[in-house]
Amino acid sequence: MYQNLLPRFLKYVQTETRSDHTSTTTPSTQTQVAFAHELAKELKELGMQEVHYNEENGFVTATLPSNTDKAVRSIGFIAHMDTADFNATNVNPQIVENYDGQSTIQLDKDGKYTLNVADFPNLKNYVNQTLITTDGTTLLGADDKSGIAEIMTAMEILIQHPEIKHGKIRVAFGPDEEIGVGADKFDAKGFDVDFAYTMDGGPVGELQFETFNAAQADVTFHGKNVHPGTAKNTMINAIQMAIDFQNEFPKTEVPEHTEGYEGFYHLHGFAGTPEEAQVSYIIRDHDRAKFEARKQFIVDLVAKFNAKYDQERVSLHLFDQYYNMREVIEKDMSIVELAKKAMEELGIEPIIEPVRGGTDGSKISYLGIPTPNIFAGGENMHGRFEFVSLQAMQKATDVIVKIAELNAK
Repeated sequence: MYQNLLPRFLKYVQTETRSDHTSTTTPSTQTQVAFAHELAKELKELGMQEVHYNEENGFVTATLPSNTDKAVRSIGFIAHMDTADFNATNVNPQIVENYDGQSTIQLDKDGKYTLNVADFPNLKNYVNQTLITTDGTTLLGADDKSGIAEIMTAMEILIQHPEIKHGKIRVAFGPDEEIGVGADKFDAKGFDVDFAYTMDGGPVGELQFETFNAAQADVTFHGKNVHPGTAKNTMINAIQMAIDFQNEFPKTEVPEHTEGYEGFYHLHGFAGTPEEAQVSYIIRDHDRAKFEARKQFIVDLVAKFNAKYDQERVSLHLFDQYYNMREVIEKDMSIVELAKKAMEELGIEPIIEPVRGGTDGSKISYLGIPTPNIFAGGENMHGRFEFVSLQAMQKATDVIVKIAELNAK
């Protein structure tokens, strides 16, 4: 049943599809367009119907028709094609068979980069499993090519085993999730399902229906630069303004000091000269009221700084990115219960925790299709220490098939 899963995954990760936040096109890179056409070709070869590449939004979609006479809800399974902002050229996956759960795995030839239990205790969870790692020079791309491989393999299994009854299933592979715009143009009406799942989580068992509410604040400081020898009572140093501005933030409400449902402000960009400086923050909170309060804190802080000067010297561009999908999904928790039951019947313990981030499901849920998130297996994602277990991908594939089967009952 899984004979094509690993070769499929290895082929995908060796195809470069890094997204580009500076691009104005959709998808943001032509490599994603090329990959989308390859996926469309594969879907047709599998026997999927209504295979279509949408040039407007970059999504590949396809249909597996129902094979039951029962009237059951239609399901979508979604994964993203792009990889994160880290070297993704010439990915050279390494295969470690029968890992013992304690040995150090050397990634590069020189031994500069290793996967070791001291730094990555999650390795202990993979005794006797087959691990796919990087060679230390790139990311792997399990986020989210493991999800694509799992969905593709699950469709292959359902097509080859018509005795497994299921309702209508739609699949979608989309662009630019890693830069936060992939689902902005998603055609929810055209996708036409009752609910969906993104296969974009981490370790085995993850089942998530809560994400952050998210916003970004770009703040620009306009200074007054003069010769430092005659600067007294005249110079206004934009860099110092930005430093003073940052020092007003709560020092413990940052990513490195928060967990669970705790929100934060994350300074992720700082550049400038005495004449002009820019800082960028991402604002995150699961609670909508606290989220709005965090945004207002920055608005008020900008006003406070501007009140100090002879003219408006601080400008703000504040915009929302996505919202907590729980507000949509909690109206009908049966889709979470369905995934939970599928895992339990497969002997997988569901891990239901809030996502300290977002998924395409965050936006798709607000477009009218409730879309929780299910594990795809990847660990240490977005960097050279990324790895995934073949057995984890097999279990994710099983979950997709089991959800389809249980839904038909």
